[in-house]
Amino acid sequence: MKIDEVRSKYLRFFEKRKHIIIESAPLILKDDPSTLFTSSGMQPLLPYFLGKKHMGGARLANSQKCFRAEDIEEIGDNRHTTFFEMLGNWSFGDYFKKEQIEWLFEFLTNEVKLNPEKLYITVFAGDKKSGIPRDIESVKIWKNIFEKKDIKIKDQEILNEENGGKIGMRGGRIFYYDAKYNWWSRNGAPDKMPQDEPGGPDSEVFYDFGEYIHNKKFGEHCHPNCECGRFMEIGNSVFMEYIKQKDGSFGRLPAKNVDFGGGLERITAASNDDNDIFNIDIISSIIKKIEEISGRIYADNKKEFRIITDHIRASVFIIASGITPSNTKQGYILRRLIRRAIRFSDKLDISQGHLSDISKIAISQYNKIYPKLNENKEKIVEEINKEEKKFRKTIKKGLIEFEKISGKENISGDNAFILFTTYGFPIEMTIELAEEKNLSVDKNEFDKKMKEHKELSRIGAEQKFKGGLIDAGEMSVKYHTATHLLLRALKDTLGEGVRQKGSNITQERLRLDFSWEKKMTDEQKQKVEDLINEKIKSAIDVTKEEMPIEEAKKQNIVGEFEDKYGDIVTVYRIGNYSIELCGGPHIRNTAELGYFKIKKEESVSSGIRRIKAVLE
Repeated sequence: MKIDEVRSKYLRFFEKRKHIIIESAPLILKDDPSTLFTSSGMQPLLPYFLGKKHMGGARLANSQKCFRAEDIEEIGDNRHTTFFEMLGNWSFGDYFKKEQIEWLFEFLTNEVKLNPEKLYITVFAGDKKSGIPRDIESVKIWKNIFEKKDIKIKDQEILNEENGGKIGMRGGRIFYYDAKYNWWSRNGAPDKMPQDEPGGPDSEVFYDFGEYIHNKKFGEHCHPNCECGRFMEIGNSVFMEYIKQKDGSFGRLPAKNVDFGGGLERITAASNDDNDIFNIDIISSIIKKIEEISGRIYADNKKEFRIITDHIRASVFIIASGITPSNTKQGYILRRLIRRAIRFSDKLDISQGHLSDISKIAISQYNKIYPKLNENKEKIVEEINKEEKKFRKTIKKGLIEFEKISGKENISGDNAFILFTTYGFPIEMTIELAEEKNLSVDKNEFDKKMKEHKELSRIGAEQKFKGGLIDAGEMSVKYHTATHLLLRALKDTLGEGVRQKGSNITQERLRLDFSWEKKMTDEQKQKVEDLINEKIKSAIDVTKEEMPIEEAKKQNIVGEFEDKYGDIVTVYRIGNYSIELCGGPHIRNTAELGYFKIKKEESVSSGIRRIKAVLE
C-alpha cells in the first residue's frame, strides 16, 4: 500500500465511527512552550485530557506531523526517523478499552489487510510503587479477539527487556511489560512524572516480519520489544485515566480517555511486509533521487542514504514552519540536521547544491497533503543551499583539524570546543566522528567551555518552557512563578519601562535579564525582595484563563515576547498583582514559594542587567 492510501483509509475508518477529523497541528506550537517541536498527536490536545471540552466533541482523529530530536542518533536503522506522521484517534470520556482495541484490530486487519497471525501485543504489568494495577482488562479483550480468529493464545510475562532477552517468546502472543515500556506520559514512567501530569497504561501492537537473523547484541533471544529488526511497533493505545497528585500518589482524571498513536510510515511498511520503512513509496522516491545523484546503490550504502533522506525530509518541514538554521532552539536542531546530511553526502561524493535537489523531491511527494511545502519551496531550497555553502567553507578544514587532534588520542573538551566555534562542528558531530575511530570526547569539559561562552550557553536545550524553564519539576515550577513576581516587583521599584530580556530557570535558582541602565542600589534590591516576600506571605492564588490575544491587548496584558503567541493566549494572574501572558506551568498559591532572596545583580551587556535569586 502507499502512504496516502493508508492515511486516507484510517481517517475514513474513524470518521464512520463518529470521529471529527481535525487538521494536523503545526510542527511548532506557538502556545506550547513545553517542547521545541510537536512530537506526538496528543500534545496539542493535552487540555482536553484534563477535562476541558473540545469544540469538535468527544471523538477526534487526525494524522499529525511530528518531529523527535532525540531520535537523531537512531537514524540509520530500518525503522527510526526524526520526522514522521502519527495517525491518532482520541476519546475524551466517551469510549474506552473495548471499543478502542476492537476498532484498532479491525482497521489493521480489514483495512490495511495485515495478517492477524503476525500481530503481537504488549500490555502494562502494573507498578507496585505507584499502586497502579496490572491491565488485566486489556488482556481479556485481546484474547477474545484472537480466539475469534482461531489464533492460539498463550500470554506470557516479560517484565523488562533484559528478562525478555534471556527467556524469549516461549510461544506467547500477549506480553506483560513494566512501566518502562507500557506506561505513557510526557515524562515517562510514573515515578518520573511531576505533579498534575496525566498518564496511563498502554497496549502496543507489534508486527512480526517473520524469519530474521537475530542479533544477539540485543539479547540472547528475540521478543516483541527487541530491537533486532524482526518486530516493529506500529500502534500504541494509551488509556489515559490517571493524574499525579501533590503527595506523589495517583488519582483519577475527570474521565477515562483514549489516546492512540500509530506510525503512518510503519503501518505502511507492515502493509507491504517490508521491515525497511525507507522502502515505502514517498520515502523511496527520495532514495531513488540520491541514487541518481550519487551513482551509488541504496543496498550498499543504507546508513548514509537513510540519514540524508531523513534529515532533508525533516528539514523541509521545519523550514516550511518558519524556522531557519541558527545556534539556538529549533534553529540549532535544523542546522544540525542539514550539516549532518552534508557530512554523510560527502561519503557518497555528492557535490554541493544537490541537497536542495533532494529537498525538491520531498516537497513534490508531500505537496498534495501539505500544500504549504510548495508555497515555501523557494525559501526551503534557499535555506538549505545557504547552510550548505556556509558549512562547506569550514568542513574540509575542520575535518583536517579533527584528524590532527584525534590521532590515537581521545578528544579533549577544549579541542571539541575549538571544532565547534572555529569550524562549526556541533558537539554531536565531533562525538560521532570520534566514535567512528573508537575514541571518546570529554563532554563534561566541553560543557564547561560552553557555559563560559554566554551567547551559546543553551544551544543544546531540546525542551524549554517560556520564561527559560528547563523542565517541569516542582522547584522549577516554583522558580518560574517567582520570576513573574520578580518582574512585577522590578517594575514597581524601577519603573514601568523595565522589560524582560530573557530568563533561565533550573531546580536550584532563577535568572532574569531585564532592561535597566545602571547598577541597582542595595535599597532597590531590598525593596524588590520585600515586595515579593510580602506577596508570598499573603498566600495569593495563582489562576489562569484563556482569551483571544486582542482581548488581552485591550486589557493591557502584554507578554514580553508577544510575537510568539497565537490567536488564543493563556493569561496567568497572581491575584491582581502580576498579570502576564505565559505558557506555564505555575504553582497554585504563592504560599508554596518559601522565602525569596536575591543572590546577585550584575551587568550582562549595555542596558541589560541580570538578577540571580533563590527560594529558601
